[in-house]
Amino acid sequence: MNKDNQVIHDVDAIPSLVQSKRQIDRYNLDIDAQAILVASRLMAAGAKLGHASEIHFSRFGLSTGRYRLLADLEDNEGEELPSQLAEHLGVTRATVTGLIDILERDGLVSRRSSSVDGRQRSVVLTEEGAKKLREMAPEHFARLEAMVGLLNIEERSLFLDLLGRVTQGISALTDESVEVKENFSNE
Repeated sequence: MNKDNQVIHDVDAIPSLVQSKRQIDRYNLDIDAQAILVASRLMAAGAKLGHASEIHFSRFGLSTGRYRLLADLEDNEGEELPSQLAEHLGVTRATVTGLIDILERDGLVSRRSSSVDGRQRSVVLTEEGAKKLREMAPEHFARLEAMVGLLNIEERSLFLDLLGRVTQGISALTDESVEVKENFSNE
């Protein structure tokens, strides 16, 4: 069988453009099938990336969230208020509290009176936390580089632009105030 006649068994190819068109036709919608395909594939890629990220960070005894919190502390002079961490990470205060509790238990962060406002408690990156980040950096960043290694510099630049624009559209899935044009008929 030649290459053109081979059946594709790649789960990354699901759904196909034909499947997207069939679904749209089934519901008699005036929607761009290619847009649906791109969004569906992006969501599938996001789920795969989230899973792979957790496996990756588990090598270092961390989760994605715990790593992001440590890296944010490092990027901000090693000390932040929990509310700042929640804002930077895009999560709730309760989520940040849970991450801090585990990282504090592991000796990677500590809590103390804020150096800016002594009435507040801030989170501080410990020497052990800074050491963890230094030790994991070579492997972590090499794996990130390898993940996009099939893209040349121009492709990466284009991808960053496209990703930024798609990221702006993510709110269409969650924001109740986003108006979704009614592209359907009730026939």
